[in-house]
Amino acid sequence: MYGMMPYYNSNGFWMIALLLAMAFGLIAQMKIKSTYARYARVQNKKNITGMQAAREILDRNGLTDVKIVAISGELTDHYDPTKNIIRLSERVYNDPSIASVSIAAHEVGHAIQHDRGYSFLNFRNSLVPVVNFASRSIYPLFLVGLFIAPFFINVAIAVFAITVLFQIVTLPVEIDASSRALKNLDGTILHRDEVPEGKKVLSAAAMTYIAAALFSLVQLLRIMNSRRDD
Repeated sequence: MYGMMPYYNSNGFWMIALLLAMAFGLIAQMKIKSTYARYARVQNKKNITGMQAAREILDRNGLTDVKIVAISGELTDHYDPTKNIIRLSERVYNDPSIASVSIAAHEVGHAIQHDRGYSFLNFRNSLVPVVNFASRSIYPLFLVGLFIAPFFINVAIAVFAITVLFQIVTLPVEIDASSRALKNLDGTILHRDEVPEGKKVLSAAAMTYIAAALFSLVQLLRIMNSRRDD
């Protein structure tokens, strides 16, 4: 989640909106941690690890060239489209839990999106270089605008808007990856009665992306409102 822009005003409505968005974000973080912890302790009936699940789904979809590697950390799982690698946190990689196979399948969902040319993923990936620049330049631009040339405050807001757009575009990408994951888990890797549990893990993860996008959007609208009132 991108940090708060250093611009404040006394508008009570936007302050309340920001606090509510922050509260939702905290709830989302607690939800994913508790849901993951719960289903990381529940072994799937086929005793398949996250790595095995990912490999099976990849091969089933003709993506035999996608590699799977283990990385350190918790919930650090991601798909790297630049190197065609799925990186799974060590516990997800090694454990035969419902949480592990669900998260692994989600990352495979991104690999499938990449292979199929999913439009939202392509658009999001095209924004990555711009967002990387934007995340580094927002504060310097604002400081220049604050102390030297006010015009740069508007430039900083425009740059921040790009990061908000990125987070909004991320939502359909993540939801679609989870949908693909559930389709590939249902009845093959997870038994039908285990699928709802896997869905809970993926839904909790999606909630964090929604919270991040909402918080950033409220920030942006609050800042824009502040500039309009000046």
